[in-house]
Amino acid sequence: MQGRWGLGDAILGFVVGVIASSLAVVIWVAATGSSSTSASTSTVGATVAGLVGLWVGLAGAPVLASRLKGAGRLALDFGFRLRAWPDVPLGVGVGLGSQLILLPVLYIPVRVLVPHLDQQLGQPAQHLTGGADTGGLVVLGIFVVLGAPLVEELFFRGLLLRSLEKTKGLASLGRRACPAVAVLVSAVAFGLAHLEVLQLLGLAAFGVVLGVLAERWRRLGPGMVAHATFNAVTVIVIALAR
Repeated sequence: MQGRWGLGDAILGFVVGVIASSLAVVIWVAATGSSSTSASTSTVGATVAGLVGLWVGLAGAPVLASRLKGAGRLALDFGFRLRAWPDVPLGVGVGLGSQLILLPVLYIPVRVLVPHLDQQLGQPAQHLTGGADTGGLVVLGIFVVLGAPLVEELFFRGLLLRSLEKTKGLASLGRRACPAVAVLVSAVAFGLAHLEVLQLLGLAAFGVVLGVLAERWRRLGPGMVAHATFNAVTVIVIALAR
């Protein structure tokens, strides 16, 4: 039996996450104070607080939707499960390919229009980790490499993607067109949610890849591993460049 959850649950979860994220950062800053903590601790703490607040909405929405309106199991409602084979090797390969091949090729035309593109593309990550010492970078790495893929895949390729597939407007497109449009819309939402203009193209493209994995395997395992690998490459590059 199909769950009664839908697009409204996803929208509400995202809104709650954004509000909770902002409140968490404000509370962190007010509790610590810029004069009583180092720049490193302040940067890492505010970032982690913001992520935890955001995840309250992004993870809370599918969990509540499953319990209150679905089967009560994330694996059944949203495909939230991981298998060692083929999810791990497939995900690692897709994550590496997306980071090292897809993105560089995708941004070739953009280089003509945007000078010093590599530097500008790396600015958000540098801003995120610039004030972090080694310990702070490890903490951020854990959140970015392990936490973010689990939460974001559950929300964007779990609740949001499957909710889009259930909407009457997309369902009327047919069995073939509906999943394709749902993957595209969820990928664009995934890119926009990161609030980065230059990175939007790459994030949306990677979102399409993750959506295709979710559609092909009907579970989130391959996408979670691909997402973790994709993020891990960024963290490793930043760590080696310090």
